[in-house]
Amino acid sequence: MSFGLPSLKVKPEQASECKIRDGPYGIPNPFVEGLSAAKPKLRVSHPLEASERNYYLNEEKMNMAMLRNIQGLHAPLKLTMERKFAKKIGRLPFLPSSNLQHEVLTGRDLDIGFEDILNIPDMCETAGQPHAVVERTLGLL
Repeated sequence: MSFGLPSLKVKPEQASECKIRDGPYGIPNPFVEGLSAAKPKLRVSHPLEASERNYYLNEEKMNMAMLRNIQGLHAPLKLTMERKFAKKIGRLPFLPSSNLQHEVLTGRDLDIGFEDILNIPDMCETAGQPHAVVERTLGLL
């Protein structure tokens, strides 16, 4: 029995065939193809890699579909509008933005990932001079 609702099941995505011109040793020649020519053409190294890469997108689609099925169209529209406004909030260019409001709305504030542990650009030790950064963004320099 179908009510015309979209499926909540995530469909796996797999890359099609790998078409790389091989050199004499079975690998692309970097002098002819370039150093980064092979990477975009390669398929995923593990079947879970594509799933993990799109995890947050698939989770958001599933949550929005469930909200639309349960509460109607207004709930996903309201959440999407709140997330869009949370992304638009800006700070001065030399101040790092934590995006706390957006992380709270998406539920990512409770997740611990590699970006929480490894060095991220926000925690970089070198920072520009505030006045120079603002003047450059305003086009005064």
